[in-house]
Amino acid sequence: MLTKRVIPCLDVHDGKVTRGVQFGRAEEGGLRNVGDPVELAVRYNEQGADEMVFFDITASAHGRGTMIEVIKRTAERCFMPLTVGGGIRSTEDMHAMLHAGADKISINSSALSQPDLITAGAGRFGSQCIVVSIDAKKVAPDRWEVFSHGGRKSTGLDAVEWAMRAYELGAGEIVLNSIDADGTKAGYDLVITRRISEQVGVPVVASGGAGKLEHIAQVLLEGKADAVLAASIFHFGEYTVGEVKTYLAGCHLPVRL
Repeated sequence: MLTKRVIPCLDVHDGKVTRGVQFGRAEEGGLRNVGDPVELAVRYNEQGADEMVFFDITASAHGRGTMIEVIKRTAERCFMPLTVGGGIRSTEDMHAMLHAGADKISINSSALSQPDLITAGAGRFGSQCIVVSIDAKKVAPDRWEVFSHGGRKSTGLDAVEWAMRAYELGAGEIVLNSIDADGTKAGYDLVITRRISEQVGVPVVASGGAGKLEHIAQVLLEGKADAVLAASIFHFGEYTVGEVKTYLAGCHLPVRL
């Protein structure tokens, strides 16, 4: 069995790490300032994080330059793989982030509006560099739909079908964000995570809902995820990455200690 990865996630707004609940937005006062992204990344690197994900939620030209600087500074001080997403709309945008020190590029709304970008990115940089992030919300007892624009706009697409298409287009990894569970700390959405994990031939990273150590083990075991993304439990000092990994090892899950 492949090693299960533990990945802290940093939402960066105007150069600072923030945290919201169910995709809360800055203009609505729904974000809480957490700290400096580079210092947090260094902390998680020292704790043994397998990777680090940065999401640029500023969505502006100025924000892009700020994020490039964040990636450069982090890459100089950390040795774990870095993934960056947010506002990436072309292979040139991808190149800028990879050149700054990122190892993977995460695309979401841009993949929905121009699916060929998945194929173009995979062709230019390799599938291992292209991550498709999917924001899914349960809209009926047995249906999850894909939302775009930070979880604000429904696309009408079935989440499982879109994940399968993204994989077929060349995505090397799928990040599944549960809008319903995001920031609630009430547990991951196990059902949709398992369905997507069973249908795609690449790793699936579960995101949204981590509140207890049991939640993380559940989504890896019952949800069949390959990795977990978490924010609040790390940012606010409830658990360290090392504590999460020790717990997972105790559940007989393979982790890099």
